[in-house]
Amino acid sequence: MICWKRTLRTPSSERFLAQREGKDVAAVDLHYLSTGTVAGTVILLKDAGWKESDVPALLGSLDEDFLPDVDLDHGNLNYTVVLGEVLGNYEAEKKS
Repeated sequence: MICWKRTLRTPSSERFLAQREGKDVAAVDLHYLSTGTVAGTVILLKDAGWKESDVPALLGSLDEDFLPDVDLDHGNLNYTVVLGEVLGNYEAEKKS
């Protein structure tokens, strides 16, 4: 079972982590466009054992829980899905 955790929210975008058994398995960035369309980037983490056949259920779960006004069937929601791995977190450093 996938649990969604919102990690970032702005007026026009959101970021979610998908977790299974307490481990991160995917990340999703959503961008709310002025046209009423939502564009998303889904990053499936390689080590989570994803198969292409798993993708529709994952997207459906996010849609049902967080996107009541848009859906794939109506053409106002689209995703780019990528399979990848986390290399690290990089943050800007304040120079003194």
